[in-house]
Amino acid sequence: MSGHSTPAPAGGPSGSDPYRAPGDQGQQPGPVAPGQPRPGAAHDPNPYRAPARPGPQPFSWLRPSDPGPKAPATPRGLAGALLTGLLVSWLLNRGLGVNLLICGGAAAVGAGLAARSAGRRVRGWTVLWSVLALALLAVPALSDAGWPTMLSTLCALGLASLALHGGRRWAGVLLALPGILWQLVPGVRWAGAGLRVLSPPGRGRVAPVLKAVVVAGVLLAVFGSLFASADAAMADVLEGLIPSLDLGEFPLRAVLFVLGTVVALGFAHIAAGPRRWDRTVIRPGRERGRLEWALPLVALNLMFGAFAVVQAVVVLGGRDSIMRNTGMSRSEYARQGFWQLTAVTVLTLVVVGLAKRWAPRGTEGDRRLARILLGVLCLLTLVVVASALGRMWFYVDASGLTRLRLWVLVVEVWLGVVFLLVITAGLVRSAGWLPRAVVLSGMLTAAVYGLMGPDAIIAEQNVARYERTHQIDLRNVRDLSLDAVPALDRLPEDYRTCALELMRIDAAGEPEPWYAASLASSRARRIFAERPLVGEVSGEGNACDRAGLREGGAERP
Repeated sequence: MSGHSTPAPAGGPSGSDPYRAPGDQGQQPGPVAPGQPRPGAAHDPNPYRAPARPGPQPFSWLRPSDPGPKAPATPRGLAGALLTGLLVSWLLNRGLGVNLLICGGAAAVGAGLAARSAGRRVRGWTVLWSVLALALLAVPALSDAGWPTMLSTLCALGLASLALHGGRRWAGVLLALPGILWQLVPGVRWAGAGLRVLSPPGRGRVAPVLKAVVVAGVLLAVFGSLFASADAAMADVLEGLIPSLDLGEFPLRAVLFVLGTVVALGFAHIAAGPRRWDRTVIRPGRERGRLEWALPLVALNLMFGAFAVVQAVVVLGGRDSIMRNTGMSRSEYARQGFWQLTAVTVLTLVVVGLAKRWAPRGTEGDRRLARILLGVLCLLTLVVVASALGRMWFYVDASGLTRLRLWVLVVEVWLGVVFLLVITAGLVRSAGWLPRAVVLSGMLTAAVYGLMGPDAIIAEQNVARYERTHQIDLRNVRDLSLDAVPALDRLPEDYRTCALELMRIDAAGEPEPWYAASLASSRARRIFAERPLVGEVSGEGNACDRAGLREGGAERP
């Protein structure tokens, strides 16, 4: 009965408060000041309230990928980052050439020292990504074109980040590529923490190195000036090796020093303890029913199959009749379809990814159906890729090659390679290799595109077309870089002068130092010195007028 009776008031003479903390039974609470919480109820004034559910935490998806304990910044790692900053400020202020590869190698050494202090082992994929990144950084040393240099530099930064992070799954690979971007500020804080806790013995090792560098610099400056004043040939050698020190360049050099040091510290910070992006949780999409999922894909496959049949008819001899019926010229017919087919290729890749995410996978039959339908779609997409490539090459043969046309040709070829990789992944038991294979194919494409010299290829194709047909659109070649000079030098004189006059202006400036000059620019200057342009001082545009170039008029892509 007592268990069901109404309890006495808390603190009563014979009652006890069942919600009072142990040890407080029978104690009379004292007076409570206004506005103060009652004892025993400071944390939860209502003991009958259900516990509140914690709200969603921002960036909670990052927690599984949190790195483990990071190795502290070491004197060698910090010295490597400072050396990289000095090299960047010393070498990169006059342009890009082999200096970009030198600075990249210095940053790689600093990251390697940080990884070694963290006890990390070198793996095969790390070596592959690193070598490919250095190959991309070698593009400015060979080519003078700006767009391939920018593309190769961005790809090299992404590959270096991937090499230090590691990654096998889609999340691990795709999130690691831009990982350096959000490691720049933490890298500076990590270096500051390492400097604050640096032990006196460590400081004792750094100080002699700094002193030795200062003494070596003073000795080289003194004896170098004496040798330069004593021998003119030695003066030329030293002038080419040592960048000029101009106080007007100090702001730019300071910015380059900070940028180079911060980027090097960011890479070293990753190497000391990377974020494990592979652990990022990506929940699979909700399974769809067979009919809901398969019917759209079957319809799409039928559409692609009809297109493949039409293309087979065109290839077997129906192209001329189709052009007669449409009233379009050969180049118009080729140009009209390329961009639509390229869009079809990209959209199909998106459809395959989404369909794979929502595919039914409860039984072996469901998984087999998904592989068949997606595999057929990828195979038919290869027909679309081949048709797009054929149309663009048909257009190039009729109108010449340009930067845009070459770039989209390269991208379309890479998309075809991606579809081949996806088809192969559907045929084998395990597809864990697919993310890295796709990234590797893209980076190899970027490296080949930069190292082969796209402007040189464009000029070579247009000159070969002129030698074959005596037709050339000079608007396609006049704005190319110095890479195009050797091929355009083969044109007849008026065509040669018109095609090269803008490049001659670019090459007329002061020659770059050895570390900022490309092989293409050096070769172009030698050609201009051996074979000056005829009439280049007789008035602007005369050679182009004689060559029949009509100024104005937009170039078709």
